[in-house]
Amino acid sequence: MVILIWLNSHLHTPMYFLLSQLSLMDLLYISTFVPKIAIDFLSGRNNISYTNCGIQLFLFMTLVGAECLLLAVMAYDRYVAICHPLHYSILMRPTVCIFMVAGTWLGALINAFVHVVYVLNLPFCGSREIHHFFCEIPALLKLVCADTSLYENGLFISGVIFLLFPISAIMASYGQIFSTVLRLELNMGMRKALSTCSSHMIVVILFYGTAIIKYFLPKAYHTAEQDKVVSVFYTILTPMLNPLIYSLRNKEMSGALRKVLRRKIIK
Repeated sequence: MVILIWLNSHLHTPMYFLLSQLSLMDLLYISTFVPKIAIDFLSGRNNISYTNCGIQLFLFMTLVGAECLLLAVMAYDRYVAICHPLHYSILMRPTVCIFMVAGTWLGALINAFVHVVYVLNLPFCGSREIHHFFCEIPALLKLVCADTSLYENGLFISGVIFLLFPISAIMASYGQIFSTVLRLELNMGMRKALSTCSSHMIVVILFYGTAIIKYFLPKAYHTAEQDKVVSVFYTILTPMLNPLIYSLRNKEMSGALRKVLRRKIIK
């Protein structure tokens, strides 16, 4: 997706710039877990060093936080494109897009740094066995032999900022989009608007839905085994499906891919 958008000049628009950033995040995101999981499976050794656990946790926190914020930015882009088309070139000019994307990365980096430094300095005692397939904060907190209630409140606040605020912004954006679409007299405009947004909504439901279940449901309502299953959705399944969802349901992406393949075949 990143290479295809970069090669095709017709895709050098704010929407596809944001989509290329999402694809890059997904690529880095899934690379944080899958190689380690594959190595453990093939070697039969399920261990990870303290340093590597910290690195994995930092990368996970950074990428998941950046993706949470970026999905909200992508919803804003669709809102401006459909509800304020005459102002789109001004509101979503390149400098604004770069500023918003840089803000998602910076906010996620700061959040990840704070959490990782705090968690890794907590006292771990007893069993060092993590009941999870990667280093994630809820799984690590179960190994801590100290009161973590205060920190868990801080983790909840981070969840509100990186999950509830973005999804509220997304819902507000799509509420305005559907309100505008319903006022259109032309069915063609309605179909185009809904087609543009439907791919994004599928990603939002898969990503935010499973993350909210994991981080906001009380512990009594889910077990460690259920947490592993839920985590698969937002760590492996969603990054894997994103390129398929956006390419198969997007005529411009499909057309650009056919052009590139045709050009290579002719050569």
